[in-house]
Amino acid sequence: MKKLVLIAVVLFAGVAMNAQAKFKFKTETIDYGKVAKGSDGVRVFEFTNVGDQPLVVSDVKSSCGCTIPKKPKGPVAPGETGIIEVKYDTQNKVGPIRKTVTVYSNADEPVKALTIKGEVLAEGQSVMQ
Repeated sequence: MKKLVLIAVVLFAGVAMNAQAKFKFKTETIDYGKVAKGSDGVRVFEFTNVGDQPLVVSDVKSSCGCTIPKKPKGPVAPGETGIIEVKYDTQNKVGPIRKTVTVYSNADEPVKALTIKGEVLAEGQSVMQ
């Protein structure tokens, strides 16, 4: 009987240890393409928690001050979707965009790197060129 209880405890602990939140991003790279100086620099990374525990994003950091990320306000339940908003400064930065947004969470992959890329055109340049 003791062996049976021990086996049950070990199995339960193993299952509990496998319970985890997990990201599934719609895309891990956002391509702004060619955008005009001063245009809307806000984009979103959409994700779903495909794990079996609530997903908590504890922090989101950018590789430079020209990109401002926002994390979800609360936990994202299993099966639910959430967003990470990113705002790139298209007013004061002209030229190629290649930045990293790092997401810190309780997911099975606790540190996740996302990328934004594109080009902000100088004043007078057309996105049609």
